[in-house]
Amino acid sequence: MSRSREPFINLVFYHAFKQPIINPFFYWYLKGRVEGREHIPRSGGFVVVSNHGSNFDPPLLSAAVLRPVAYMAKEELFAVPVLKSAIRLYGAYPVKRGAVDRATIRLALAYLEDGWGAGIFLSGTRTPDGKVVDPKPGAALIAAKAQVPLLPVCLWGTHQIEQSGKKWPQATPVTIRIGELIAPPTSTKRAELDRVTDLCTTKINQLHNLGR
Repeated sequence: MSRSREPFINLVFYHAFKQPIINPFFYWYLKGRVEGREHIPRSGGFVVVSNHGSNFDPPLLSAAVLRPVAYMAKEELFAVPVLKSAIRLYGAYPVKRGAVDRATIRLALAYLEDGWGAGIFLSGTRTPDGKVVDPKPGAALIAAKAQVPLLPVCLWGTHQIEQSGKKWPQATPVTIRIGELIAPPTSTKRAELDRVTDLCTTKINQLHNLGR
């Protein structure tokens, strides 16, 4: 890993936060379970593409994938002093709402070069039922530029963790399903990016339809 950009201490904090906090929250509080871990690449960069139903999704996905995954986070979160430091240590990087600019793409590519996963929510924002709607081509574009595979992941139940009028996260059962790797686009042409994006969307929604 590039010590000038991502020092060893960041990985220490990453796992120090994950083991005593995220794992118990997922496995005990949410009665979480994971299927399909055999599809996770053991080494090298990869793009995790998933649905998005909760603000808890990034750390839960990282706990399921078992490898460090850097996620795009809306830039407003980086204006909160304590939260900014915590999510940076956890591998998050800012992105403008509804936009994936060149700087964001460069950051994602840098993580991939260092062997991390780059996590991207296909819809770009949370959806009420957790399914992928109106998918964006950003994940396919990054995979095409880096020529790394895409790993489709479905989070079932996370859209019920945060409920209106409830102060605390709800102990709703969560299942995370990991699908087979999808080859990166062969080019950055829009038609090819759309083809791969559609493949990812179909697979994730199929996994979501399996329920708990």
